[in-house]
Amino acid sequence: MRLAVLSDIHGNLVAMEAALADLESVGDGDMVWFLGDLAAFGARPAECIRRLREVGEHFGKEKFRAIGGNTDRYLVTGERFKLPPAKDETAFNKLLKGRETTDAMLNWNLSQLSWEDYEYLRKLLHRETALKVDGYGSVIGYHAIPGDDEAMLRPETSEEEAADALLDREGRLAIGGHIHIQMDRTVGRWRIINVGSVGMSVDMPGKAQWGLFTFADGTVNVDLRAVEYDVDAAITDAKATGHPAPEFAEKRLRG
Repeated sequence: MRLAVLSDIHGNLVAMEAALADLESVGDGDMVWFLGDLAAFGARPAECIRRLREVGEHFGKEKFRAIGGNTDRYLVTGERFKLPPAKDETAFNKLLKGRETTDAMLNWNLSQLSWEDYEYLRKLLHRETALKVDGYGSVIGYHAIPGDDEAMLRPETSEEEAADALLDREGRLAIGGHIHIQMDRTVGRWRIINVGSVGMSVDMPGKAQWGLFTFADGTVNVDLRAVEYDVDAAITDAKATGHPAPEFAEKRLRG
């Protein structure tokens, strides 16, 4: 049994197509999960949502599951990142500039969506997913951590904090996104995987990250994949679409 997991597309259609082509090259999967942050900040928010729906139709309801992430929630509800108060005037000016850029991008992203796109995104919020694999056990999928789409579970997170994040869930394998960094660590009974980001990787700029999980004989083989995509094309696309902060996109995509 093979499970493909993709997360954090962030409206980067060029990277999304590269990841999907890589998935097809290895023979697809028996099930495909998308773990949120599908549209915000990138040049093609609507196109990524519509491509996701096409993937869902291709695999069918029994083999396809998608959930929302924190930035999907921002688009739907108007919420924004929580930040600590500025401690001085320099920090205040930086905060103001950052807020202006973030708001401009999210408002523009929202303006690109149709009602059907928005409604589809809305239905994905506040969800998790799970799967019981014969001979292996339970696998859970979430955006950031179970029950919180904005918390951070990083490679350097303490074992105590990581274990606490999964305390009220049952299973052996926990899969998430959100931090844009691939991770494979074991904490207690849990193997915790982060598949990284398809569209805005932090640890591997210019690569579309995702994960392929192959279950056999009571074990799982974890293949954290990272495929190159045309970053120049993605940046050119951002400028062509009228993205309000193409310099932000370029900085994030080039790393």
